[in-house]
Amino acid sequence: MKKSTLFQILAVTISVGLAGAACAQTTSTSSGQAWPTKPVRVIVPFGAGGGTDIQARLLAKNFYESMGQTFVIENRAGAGGIIGAELAVHSPADGSTILFTTASLAVNVTLYKSRIKFDPIKDLAPVSWISSTPLVLVVHPSVPAKSVKELVALARKTGGLNAGSNGAGTTSHLSIEMLKQATGVKLQHIPYKGGGPAMGAMVSGEVDMAFATGPVASAQLKAGKIRALAVTTAKKSSTFPELPTMASIYPGLESDNWYAMFFPAGTPKPIVDKLNVEIVKALKSKIFLDFMPREALDAVASTPVELEANFKREIARYAKIIQAGNIKVD
Repeated sequence: MKKSTLFQILAVTISVGLAGAACAQTTSTSSGQAWPTKPVRVIVPFGAGGGTDIQARLLAKNFYESMGQTFVIENRAGAGGIIGAELAVHSPADGSTILFTTASLAVNVTLYKSRIKFDPIKDLAPVSWISSTPLVLVVHPSVPAKSVKELVALARKTGGLNAGSNGAGTTSHLSIEMLKQATGVKLQHIPYKGGGPAMGAMVSGEVDMAFATGPVASAQLKAGKIRALAVTTAKKSSTFPELPTMASIYPGLESDNWYAMFFPAGTPKPIVDKLNVEIVKALKSKIFLDFMPREALDAVASTPVELEANFKREIARYAKIIQAGNIKVD
């Protein structure tokens, strides 16, 4: 995303917050209670300017325009998203705090089992699966493989390939592990501190392959600096329709970066349902219809029940991968 676009979003968020403080309205829920009656805190467990943060700010803008109340973004980064999630869990269950997080939460349940002091399934109330972006299996142009099968054959023939990731324990790392477990080939995992550094290593030829997030991969693919072989989502990506899915080649090999909203457990159902309706409405707005394809995102807008089922499924799936690969983080 261009810096000017980010600054515009931040500026809109600030102006919306100021306007909302001066002119708050309320929206009735089916129970007859008014929500929101005061500013709502949206906890983003990652730093400002990233994909999670920008989506949260766009949603906050739409919520204000629809409900007339301020939604304040609070960035609480650290421990792979655990710090922000824990803060949300211990907040009042009255609709005043929302957690906007990613697939990392499903991974962290197992990966950081000894550090998490709460139960994400019991202590969070699902609202909606907002969006999803694929991980893209990419290779450096010097790698002769033109398909996933050719890449696996090359790894067998050469005795292994170097595979970069966005960091230990990330979905890009676990995708590498899934490919290793599905094929038995040797892939040397090389973790980097984020998608940017990992892509830099990919472009420079420091690593042979990587599972890169859609937005990061898109720009380099257009520039011809890397080559894409497949996507990791269960269905074909609208951003990369020409690419096959990994699951069509190795059934069960699925991984994506999804984004979702939760309330603290115990939040009244009418409030949960109201926010879900507002999310569906927001994702149909022009700003999101323009934003999503530009950032390699697919809108989902699930029900709370659908998010809960997906969350449980993701936790169980990543747990098996982590345990089978004996993956640990410092």
